[in-house]
Amino acid sequence: MQGLFISVEGGDGSGKSTQLENIKRYLSEKGMEYVFTREPGGTEISEKIRDIILDPNNTEMADITEALLFAASRAQHVAEKIRPSLEKGITVVSDRFVDSSLAYQGYGRELGDVVRIINDPAVAGCMPDITFFLDISPDDAMDRISRRDLDRLEREDLDLHRRFYMGFKKIIEEDDKGRIVSVDARKTPDEVWQDIKRSLDEAIDKRFGK
Repeated sequence: MQGLFISVEGGDGSGKSTQLENIKRYLSEKGMEYVFTREPGGTEISEKIRDIILDPNNTEMADITEALLFAASRAQHVAEKIRPSLEKGITVVSDRFVDSSLAYQGYGRELGDVVRIINDPAVAGCMPDITFFLDISPDDAMDRISRRDLDRLEREDLDLHRRFYMGFKKIIEEDDKGRIVSVDARKTPDEVWQDIKRSLDEAIDKRFGK
C-alpha cells in the first residue's frame, strides 16, 4: 500500500514549523513510518539548488530563473526521495511542495501558467494526498516574525507576500478535489493543531484504515 503524502504550506509567521513538529510527533505516537523533508531541498542535489535560491547575495536572479530552479530542485526531490518512499509504503511529510511555487512564482512573481507548465514534469503526477494551508495574512503575521537573519525570499517586500497569500487563496478556490485544508492560523497553536489533527485522522483512516 502506498504511503500517505502530507504537505504543509503557509507564509512567514504562520506557525508552520510548530505544526510540522506536531504532525511528526503524532505519526510517531501512532507507530507510522514516515520521512520528513522540505522544499526547496530534501536531497543532496536539491539542497545545493536551495542554497542558490535563498542566498541573499543573489539579488540579480531573474524571476523565471528562480521558478526554474525551484522546479529543478523539485524534480530531483520527487525522483530520489518522495516517490521511492511512497512506493515503499512510507508516509512523507513535506515542508512545502508545488503549491508554494504556483502561489509564489505564479501569483507573487506574476509568472502565471508558466509555473504550472514547468512543474508538471517535475512533479510527474506525484501530488500530496492532503495539504494543510496555515491561513494568516502577511499583515497579521508580521508581528510573529523573528528578527533572525532573513534569506533572499524572506527579504522581499510585503506586497509580494500579499500576492503570494492571495494566490494561495485562489489555488484553494480552484481545488475541486478537496486536497487542501485551510486552517485558521490566527488561533492558538493548540487550537490550530486540533483542527489539523481532525483532518489528518480522516486522511490516515482513508488510506490505512487505522
